[in-house]
Amino acid sequence: MKIYFPGNKKVFADFNGFTIETDQSPQGGGEGEYPEPFTLFLASLGTCAGIYTKSFCDQRGIPAGNITLSQEQSFNPVKRIIDRFTIIIHVPADFPEKYERALIQTASLCAVKKHLREDIDVEVKIERKQAL
Repeated sequence: MKIYFPGNKKVFADFNGFTIETDQSPQGGGEGEYPEPFTLFLASLGTCAGIYTKSFCDQRGIPAGNITLSQEQSFNPVKRIIDRFTIIIHVPADFPEKYERALIQTASLCAVKKHLREDIDVEVKIERKQAL
């Protein structure tokens, strides 16, 4: 991975043929043109759980177009870190109930999650969307 500084507060990384572009917000002295590195870290956890969710559904022939995930974080002011993440898998009302526990377990296998400190809690749960 090559990390470099194209100007002002921008920091880019070239890796495996991709360029990851980051910037700082205007409050942080940047231009806010790209996500901040910490924003990408937060998104990496949710999108990692997302690809595990999508793969689970694909393997079982379950359409994933109406499935979404949301992620919440809790900041611990004493430790000065986020010490709890909650990832909610929003499934449609007709999602097969027999797969709920397995889907939670699968999304919990996320490789990004495995690299977090052990004292950081990541909860994965399902919420069923109401039928229209």
